[in-house]
Amino acid sequence: MRLTLTDLYRKMRWAMGPSGWWPGDSLEEIIVGAVLIQNTNWRNADRSMTLFRQETAFDPDKILDLSTTKLQKLVRPAGFYKNKSRSLVAIFSWLKQWNYDYPQIRHHFGDGLRDQLLKLRGVVQETADVFLTYIFDFPTFIADKYVRTLFTQLGISNLTDY
Repeated sequence: MRLTLTDLYRKMRWAMGPSGWWPGDSLEEIIVGAVLIQNTNWRNADRSMTLFRQETAFDPDKILDLSTTKLQKLVRPAGFYKNKSRSLVAIFSWLKQWNYDYPQIRHHFGDGLRDQLLKLRGVVQETADVFLTYIFDFPTFIADKYVRTLFTQLGISNLTDY
C-alpha cells in the first residue's frame, strides 16, 4: 500500500496527537528560535533562548537596540554567534519596515513571500518554510532532517538535501 503525504500525516497525527510545535509564546520568539536552532541542538538553542527571554522578552525593537557585543553574547550558546546575530538583525530590520504587521506582509508578497524571505541574511529554505508556516500561516511542508530520515526509513531514497 502506497501512502501519500496526507495519509502519512493523518496516521501520525492519529497515533501521536497534535504536537503543539513550534514552541513559542510569540511570533518573535518563534523567529528567534528558528534562527538559533540552525546547525545546533535544541539544548544549546534553548540556553540562548533563555538569555533572550531575560534580556529582551523577545521584543524585536529591544533586540534591534542591543549592541553587537551584547547580541552576540545572547546568541553564543547556540553557536555561530556572529552569523546568527547578523541574521536576527537582518530579519527584524526587514520586519520593522512593515511595522511587524505579519498579515500585511503576507498579503503584500502573497505566493512570492518565500522568495522574499530567502533574500534575508541567514534565512535558508527550512527557515523560510518555518516562517511561512508558523509566522505567516501559509500551510507549508517543512522537509527537515527528521522528515528526510523518516522518508528514508519508509524506502524513499536520494533525499540528500532540502
